[in-house]
Amino acid sequence: MSENKTENDLSENAAPEGVDIPDELHFPDDELTKLREENAALKDRVLRSAAEMENLRKRTERERCDASKYAISNFAREMLTVSDNMNRALQAISDEVKKAAGEELHNLIEGVEMTEREMLNIFERHDIRKIEPLNERFDPNLHQAMFEVQNPDLPNGTVAQVVQPGYVIGERVLRPAMVGVAKGGPKMPKPAAAETEGETAEQTGASPAGGETLGGNIDKSA
Repeated sequence: MSENKTENDLSENAAPEGVDIPDELHFPDDELTKLREENAALKDRVLRSAAEMENLRKRTERERCDASKYAISNFAREMLTVSDNMNRALQAISDEVKKAAGEELHNLIEGVEMTEREMLNIFERHDIRKIEPLNERFDPNLHQAMFEVQNPDLPNGTVAQVVQPGYVIGERVLRPAMVGVAKGGPKMPKPAAAETEGETAEQTGASPAGGETLGGNIDKSA
């Protein structure tokens, strides 16, 4: 071969030294460019399909986990009534009655207390947690404000009274805590994080008309 190779000899279509390529396998430059573009398009399509399949796998796994975790939501919500009734029964018994109770009544009270504790333990094992936000900042995502409480000693927007405890299951609200919210006190400092849209400056959730009955934006996805 000549030492002075021509430009065509150095082109990408040139055959390696010592290898003969049939004429029908030589592609014009425009056709070779088209083939490269088609190859790139096919590669991109394969990568996109692989990414979509991976996203589908992750979404399916997440939905499966959610279905397993939240499948008992309706049943658990019904059982909260049983827990509430047991708690009300225990609160209705004064300390004087407990002290004066005979052995049979004492055993009955103790049995109800043990049953309530066991029910709460079962709730915890299923990732169901109780919400008792007394003296905490009112959170419309977890609490439902039922009324306002005049209390100059508590910052505005503080939960001053818990009418009924709430519960969450996993990351969802099973039942919001029903609370009374303090007003008439000093302004509550803003939290470190930015306030969510729709919350009032005082975090009370009060209506613009200033009514006594309040209502938070409760997440009812469970």
